[in-house]
Amino acid sequence: MGLSLSCRRFIVLALPVVCSLWLPANAGATRSVEHALGEARLEGSPERIVTLYQGATDSALALGLAPVGVIESWLERPMYRYLRNSLPPGVRYLGLETQPDLEAVAGLAPDLIVGVRYRHAGVYPLLSRIAPTVIADTAHDFEAMLGLMGEATGRERQAEALLGAWRERVQDFRCRVSARLGDAWPQSVSVVSFRGDHVRLYYDGFARRILDQLGFRRPEGQEGAGWGVKLVSRESLPAMEADAIFVFMRDDPAVAELHREWTAHPLWQSLGAVERGQVYQVDPVVWSMGAGILAANRLLDELYVHYGLQDSSDRRDTDSADPPSGQDSNNQERDSRVAERQGDERLHGEGETC
Repeated sequence: MGLSLSCRRFIVLALPVVCSLWLPANAGATRSVEHALGEARLEGSPERIVTLYQGATDSALALGLAPVGVIESWLERPMYRYLRNSLPPGVRYLGLETQPDLEAVAGLAPDLIVGVRYRHAGVYPLLSRIAPTVIADTAHDFEAMLGLMGEATGRERQAEALLGAWRERVQDFRCRVSARLGDAWPQSVSVVSFRGDHVRLYYDGFARRILDQLGFRRPEGQEGAGWGVKLVSRESLPAMEADAIFVFMRDDPAVAELHREWTAHPLWQSLGAVERGQVYQVDPVVWSMGAGILAANRLLDELYVHYGLQDSSDRRDTDSADPPSGQDSNNQERDSRVAERQGDERLHGEGETC
């Protein structure tokens, strides 16, 4: 499986701006790129790119780049399915984010390495001796990562086009969810991950920052510093209280057993989101591990579905020319789903305002 239909739509939305700009800027120039740990000097447009965390791999592929080396995924190894088929043939896997194979990195003779501070600050001096290296300040800010990748590869304008399309989708969602929920918007939401021996409640992170951008509220008591808290006792379940709860977890027997035990507890059953049927199980790769603009768009896709909203990119697709031969049945099924959502939106007045 390559990029999802929604991700292809998203990139297509940016094509009118991108296509005329696709040749890298400053193709033969030497330039300085500031990053979290210093400054990198780059000559021309890097072609042999190594990405050492997932958000960098996602961002590179969104920009149409072909990394020669990438770190392995945490799940769905060696690479997340939503990215796997978009990687070039023969790409080298370099171990995990936490301990990349530096000898293999050097053997690839890269002309650009991209990492992130919390993973690679300790090995940055070694990386920068191998090749010009840029380090993102955080793995949670996918917009900054895309901007850094664009600047380092001479594709700033392409990155801005993709970010512009993203911001349009953000505004579209905010408009539609507000119209749908009325006085119940903005909702407070908790982001929860079940593990084998505890539950994580996130105050910060990739998903949490996107939810902030979309206009969701943080529940009272979840404004603390740091990534969040580990909940080890079912008596702490009230800390999840929110209008809606997004849950992700790995496919693991121990995780499934802990989830079963906790969700059978009376304190779980008494949570407002549970009583209202607004607990949504979401993709752990998209919500926690992808960390790039393609993952961000997939997360937003899920939110459109969970809230029963029409995605404006679907509407553009229904207005497009006839599909190529062999795609009619798939598009008819999609258009049927779109039409159902459009009819539902008209009942709520969404179609008139967004």
